Amino acid sequence: MQNSDDIERLAVRFFEAIERGDIDSVRACFAAEAGIWHNTDETIVSVDHTLKVLTGLVTRIKNVRYENRRLSILPEGFWQRHALTGTRASDGAGVRLPCAIFCEVRDGRITLIDEYFDSAHVAEFR
Repeated sequence: MQNSDDIERLAVRFFEAIERGDIDSVRACFAAEAGIWHNTDETIVSVDHTLKVLTGLVTRIKNVRYENRRLSILPEGFWQRHALTGTRASDGAGVRLPCAIFCEVRDGRITLIDEYFDSAHVAEFR
């Protein structure tokens, strides 16, 4: 069984790295074979693909924050419900994406993310 304190520290480190736009630190949170599944297209994408998306996100969206976090630690990982917020760089408009993320963790790294969000909100981020 994994240590729940270690899993919580990983979760916090992961989301805080995204908020800072620190893509190298985000990468360090993933296991080499990790995948990220999205409910909107039901496909699993690679870490490299996800890091490209996050790089674009922190370029287009300023002041990225995970608000109203509800983090729960599980024996095999964690889940978090939150609202991803920020300011669109192109026009200064505020954006908000409600989301739930389930993460499997092994040996201190994220091995799988199941990400759930309403695709209608994603358009605001583009």
